[in-house]
Amino acid sequence: MYKNIIFDLYGTLIDIRTDEFSLDFWRKAVQVFAMGGASFSPVELRTAYTKYVKRALRLERLRHPTCKHVDIDLLQVFRRLFQDKGVNADMNLLRDTAHRFRTDSTLKLGLYDGVTELLDGLKAAGRRIFLLSNAQESFTIPEMDALHILPYFDGIMISSEERVCKPQKQFFEKLLARYSLNPAECLMVGNDKNSDMLGAKGVGIDGLYIHQEISPEVKDESEVTARWKIMDGDVHKILPLILEA
Repeated sequence: MYKNIIFDLYGTLIDIRTDEFSLDFWRKAVQVFAMGGASFSPVELRTAYTKYVKRALRLERLRHPTCKHVDIDLLQVFRRLFQDKGVNADMNLLRDTAHRFRTDSTLKLGLYDGVTELLDGLKAAGRRIFLLSNAQESFTIPEMDALHILPYFDGIMISSEERVCKPQKQFFEKLLARYSLNPAECLMVGNDKNSDMLGAKGVGIDGLYIHQEISPEVKDESEVTARWKIMDGDVHKILPLILEA
């Protein structure tokens, strides 16, 4: 029996589409920073943002030389952008900026059909629920709260906070250690054959793969290493598989 169910978030529980590339988005982002007292042109902001993201990633790779897959906290990028314009941004301003930045870039956000029933069913069956997500904490926690799924989780680990991300083995190991989980009693549920399934396999955790529209391409099911594979994206199929295992 799987006592602990570890979920990926985006593309597994939450259906999301974002745009951080178009000039139209960066015109909106300019207004976000202007509200905090920092004046940019759209191109200037996009260029500076890209530069600081790349710089932050380089620094994290230096700090974690044994990790191929690292992550950064975008709040620190936002802080540097404000500093460039002489603004000493406190955490309230940074989080407000992150919220507006994310909202303006989001084209679609919602739970997949069946997610609430899935989480309710797992809780009713006495299973513990964990999150292991490649994401930004400043984006993810407010979105989970807005979609009313935050209280379901017994533990949450987000890559921006840990500075490593899936499929890095250390990211999975951190989750296991922090919550004293036995890999043999865990199941990873995710929509990415590499980050979720291969990452979990690397630490001895079984996988349940669900293919969604935003999943990385899978040309053949044999590419996916998982105990179960749901290739039609039907979340309703997850709970019976887990409870019957």
